Amino acid sequence: MAIQRHAPRHAFVIFGASGDLASRKIFPALRDLAASSELPDQFVVVGVARTELDDAGFRRLVLDATGDEEERWSEMVAKFRYVAGDYGDDSTFARLCEVLNDLDEAQATGGNRVYYLATVPALFGPIATALARHGAARPTAGAHTAASGGEPFIRIVVEKPYGRDLAGAQALDRVMHAAFDESQIYRIDHYMGKETVQNLIALRFANAVFEPIWNRRYVDQVQVTVAESLGVEHRGGFYETAGALRDIVQNHVMQVVSLTLMEPPAASDAQSIRDEKVKLLRAIEVLTPDAVAGNVIRAQYSQGAIGSEPVCGYRSEPGVAPDSETETYVALRLSADNWRWAGVPIYVRTGKRLPKRLTEVALQFRGVPHLPFQGRLSRDLGPNVLVIQIQPDEGIMLSFGAKVPGPEFRVRSVSMDFSYKAAFNERPPDAYERLLLDAMVGDATLFIRTDEVDQAWRIVDPVLATFSDGSTSLHHYAAGAWGPHEANLLLERQGHRWRTP
Repeated sequence: MAIQRHAPRHAFVIFGASGDLASRKIFPALRDLAASSELPDQFVVVGVARTELDDAGFRRLVLDATGDEEERWSEMVAKFRYVAGDYGDDSTFARLCEVLNDLDEAQATGGNRVYYLATVPALFGPIATALARHGAARPTAGAHTAASGGEPFIRIVVEKPYGRDLAGAQALDRVMHAAFDESQIYRIDHYMGKETVQNLIALRFANAVFEPIWNRRYVDQVQVTVAESLGVEHRGGFYETAGALRDIVQNHVMQVVSLTLMEPPAASDAQSIRDEKVKLLRAIEVLTPDAVAGNVIRAQYSQGAIGSEPVCGYRSEPGVAPDSETETYVALRLSADNWRWAGVPIYVRTGKRLPKRLTEVALQFRGVPHLPFQGRLSRDLGPNVLVIQIQPDEGIMLSFGAKVPGPEFRVRSVSMDFSYKAAFNERPPDAYERLLLDAMVGDATLFIRTDEVDQAWRIVDPVLATFSDGSTSLHHYAAGAWGPHEANLLLERQGHRWRTP
């Protein structure tokens, strides 16, 4: 059965509704869904937070974050409700249940609920447990069938980070599964909502020209870059407890790697795609403590400049310890021990205060077996590279050799560029917009399954252990550089080098 792409009637409950994530991402995404007529008239948001607000104050908060230019959106917001209270207080959840029951009657929401946990991770488990304790975690079969047009649903969306390590993720899963079925849990990673990430599936499996060469026979190396020009900004305290490996590699990078390198799924449904992603993650070789030293580089940015603007080093950022050993950059050489990718290095790098904001996947292909034009005739010819640009400018670039105009037969690399914006002449949906709608309609394809979480932590955990015990050196790089010199050596020892964006 095709999955409905128009949200059904339901109440959307946001825990942490007065926070930054709700105002910056969730409320604008809901406004855009309303503007594109993806939300039904029987849709209402219930905000839950510690901040003392009433319904009117919450509605003002939403409109301040989104504007009130759209008449339909303003009419929707006028129905929004708010519950103020501590997450550890049972009376908060009792009042929430009363509000939800009232909305089932007044707004015909049909007993359907989507809970969104936009809180600090420490509250994920306690909130799920409290919802279950108040009978709000599982739908009551048939209770509102007539009003909703079908059996009611209850889903819960969980923000990252999902645990701090494998043991923590598994402990959180035990708590979540005691309250909700796995099928109800939607672990969100906003990278998965980006059009180019999703287009990896179309690029690979809808084009006969690409799939036959997407393997070790033709691909020499794979590079994944997640670069940020910003520092830690106001998140210094959080970043001290996370670092680049936890913040980016365990979630964003592993999701992109699995989609890029997975085997063809049997179908385009959620289970088939997520099954193949898990198989790929299982194939990633886990580094032993001794192997980490030769395959992982960690570093921290020092004083430098982004463009012409001087910026301070990480240890001078607010909330950061003056002797901090937290990495703001990490580079890894990974490998997939399977038939398709055996022997192909997978290079990953991510960092803050790099020259530009950029996320891309680059597949560099092997050279031709014999090049008949040598020396200066081909000195400007590089390898064929397929680059999937995820942000900020979503698109695909393919470099190949072409003859330079003129009497000599000189060849050099040129590129063919595909831009989503230019090709489709329309605004792609924001990542949160896409993912919120998916959660509402029950499409789990782009959300993270529990075994995906486990496999990603399985890869990252041994590296984290060497960071914690001090056995992995912390290098430094000037803000505005592409990382430390040691990261270049990681590739040069294999006869490779980082792609220059």
